[in-house]
Amino acid sequence: MKMCEKSIRYGYARSSAGDRNLEQQIEELTQAACSRIYSDDGIALAGSSYPGLDKLTKKLRRGDTLVVCRLDRLGHSLRDLVELIDDLGSGGVHFVSLAEGIDTTRSEGRLLFHMMAALAEFERSVISERTKAGMAAARAAGKHVGRKPALDRKQRAEIKKAYANEVPVETLAKRYAVHPRTIQRLVVPDNGQNSKST
Repeated sequence: MKMCEKSIRYGYARSSAGDRNLEQQIEELTQAACSRIYSDDGIALAGSSYPGLDKLTKKLRRGDTLVVCRLDRLGHSLRDLVELIDDLGSGGVHFVSLAEGIDTTRSEGRLLFHMMAALAEFERSVISERTKAGMAAARAAGKHVGRKPALDRKQRAEIKKAYANEVPVETLAKRYAVHPRTIQRLVVPDNGQNSKST
């Protein structure tokens, strides 16, 4: 983000499909001294892109301020929200959320943001731990964990039989549309050092 002569106070408003309060947000942002306001209307799905927000973030320069009425106007998850605000801060852009009283130009606002960042990190850790516990439980129950195998049981049996009948690894790889190493791991326990090839 480039240094500019005069900082600008931008506002961002977003309404979801079932939340028709865009005009109210724009009014609040105007009262909060935002000279330029960008918005997205009717976007509700997580993972959706926000054209208005994308345009706004490209306009932001060091010293500018981004203002929202509420934190949830910027994203659907705490992690995404913290990452966005952190990116703004690293570029010298201030952030203000009116409802939560967050203002990164003030020390208490920065403290609150760092608490949010810690919560986001905690959220990541909890999700990771739950994922690992779920995978361990699935393995203990004899269930397959991870990506779907490239070859099913019938194909593996066919390959082993064909390999035993001197069909080269490369030929089998092409026949079953897999990498030769996949065939080698299946038919040769010692990393394919003794594999047949053309």
